[in-house]
Amino acid sequence: MKIQFCGAARQVTGSAHLITLDNGFKILLDCGLYQGNHPDFEHFNEEWLFKPSEIDVMILSHSHIDHCGRIPKLVKDGFQGNIFCTHATRSLCAIMLLDSAKIQERDAEYHNKQLLKKKKKKKKQAFRTPLYTSEDASEAMQQFVGYSYDRWFKINKNVEVLFRDAGHILGSANVTLRIKEGRKTRLVGFTGDIGRPDRPILRDPMPMPEVDYLICESTYGDKEHEAKPAEEERFLKIIKEACVKKKGKLIIPAFSVGRTQEIVYMLDQMETQGVLPKIPVYVDSPLAVNATTIFGQHPECYDDDLHEYLLIDDNPFGFNRLSYVREVQASKNLNATEKACIIISASGMMNAGRVRHHLYNSIENPLNTLLIVGYCSPDTAGGILRAGKETLKLFGEWKDVNMNIEIMDSFSAHADRSEIYDFIENHKKKLKKLFLVHGEIDRQKKFRTWLFDKGFKKVEIPKIGAQYDLK
Repeated sequence: MKIQFCGAARQVTGSAHLITLDNGFKILLDCGLYQGNHPDFEHFNEEWLFKPSEIDVMILSHSHIDHCGRIPKLVKDGFQGNIFCTHATRSLCAIMLLDSAKIQERDAEYHNKQLLKKKKKKKKQAFRTPLYTSEDASEAMQQFVGYSYDRWFKINKNVEVLFRDAGHILGSANVTLRIKEGRKTRLVGFTGDIGRPDRPILRDPMPMPEVDYLICESTYGDKEHEAKPAEEERFLKIIKEACVKKKGKLIIPAFSVGRTQEIVYMLDQMETQGVLPKIPVYVDSPLAVNATTIFGQHPECYDDDLHEYLLIDDNPFGFNRLSYVREVQASKNLNATEKACIIISASGMMNAGRVRHHLYNSIENPLNTLLIVGYCSPDTAGGILRAGKETLKLFGEWKDVNMNIEIMDSFSAHADRSEIYDFIENHKKKLKKLFLVHGEIDRQKKFRTWLFDKGFKKVEIPKIGAQYDLK
C-alpha cells in the first residue's frame, strides 16, 4: 500500500492525498483548489499527479473549497466513482461548487475582455477558459453519497470508512480507513481540518480510533489561540472603537461557510445581551446567505449550547439590524455609504469576492477598520495585509493601506498547537508514522520539533508529489 501527497504538502491549500492498495484500488482523500499566487503553483489547478480516470473512489473531509474545489474538474477529466462525505457536506458542496464555477466563468470572461481591449497582445498571454463550468459542477454532484457520523461503511469488500465529527465547519469529518490486505488489517487516519473545542455552533472535535498511519493538518502548528472570554471582549472593543468612536466601517472578510455564521451568532448573542452598539450589520455574500439556510437544515451538527440558545432565540443567525445582501446593486450601495456599519463579506483571504470591492473603496480611509479573523496564505491579499505591507494592488491599481488593521486568530476554525496535540495524543503508542500536511513549511518544522519533545518520534513533512510505502 502506498500514499502520495498530491496537494496541501508544505502548503495550506489544495488538499489531495492518494492511497493506492496492493491490488491497485485507488482512494483519493479530498480534491481541493489551490488558492494563492505562488509561482511554483501557477498551474497546480490545471494539472494532476495522477490520472482521474484511474481513481476508484473519493472521500471528502469537508466542503471548504481548498478541500473540494477541484472535484468538478476531476469528474470532467474522467473520474467516475462515488464521492463519500457526510450529509451536511453534500448539502454545502451543492452551493459551494456552483459558486466556485461561477467565479471561474466570470474570471475567464473578465480576463478575455481585458485582452481584447489591448491593441497588441503579449505573446505569453492567452485567452482563458474556466477550470470548470456551472454545468460541470452540477454533473459532479450526482456522484456524491452522504453518510452519517460514527457508522462504519464499506467502499469495497476490503475497505471500511468511519466519519467522526471534526468540529471544523458544518459537516466536517475526520476519516478513518480500515484496510484489509491479505492477513493484514491496517488503519489509516486523515484528520481533515481539526476544529476547536468549546467553539460556538458546532460540537467539539471527536477523537479518532487509534491508527497505524495518520495524515494530520498543521495550519497553526506553532501558535496558541486567544481564550474565549478575551476573544469576546476584544471583538466588542474593536466594534466600539471602529463604529462608535471613529464612526467608520468595520469590514470583516470571512469565509461564507463557518466563519460568517460564527461571527453572526456572536453578534446575535451580543444583541440579545443588549451590548451590541446600535449600528447596521450587513452580510454581503450570496453564498453566505445560502450557506446560513443550510446551517438551519442540519441541527444534528449543533452543540448543546446552541440547542439551549434556541429556546430563547429561535433565529440565532438573525436580528433586527442585520441584513443579508444578495443583489449586486445593494452591495455597491454599501461601498458608497459613509455611515458607520459592520460589513461581513467573502472571501476570507480577500483573494476573490465582494470583499475586494469593499477593500478597494475603504482601504485608504483612516476612519475605516479591517478585522482579519483567520489564516490567510502569504501571497493572498489577506496575507499581504497581515504582514503589514503599506500598499496593496486591487483591480490593477496600487492602494495605500491607511485603514486600521486588526487581527483575531481566535476566530479560526483550525485547532492551535495544543489542541492538535490533544486531538492526536491517543495515537502516540500505536502510530508508525505521522504525516504533517496543510501547513507552511516553517510552521511545520517548529511543530515537528515540538511533537518530538512530546513523544512523537516518526514525523514526516512530505513534499508535493512525495510517495511513501505503508508497510
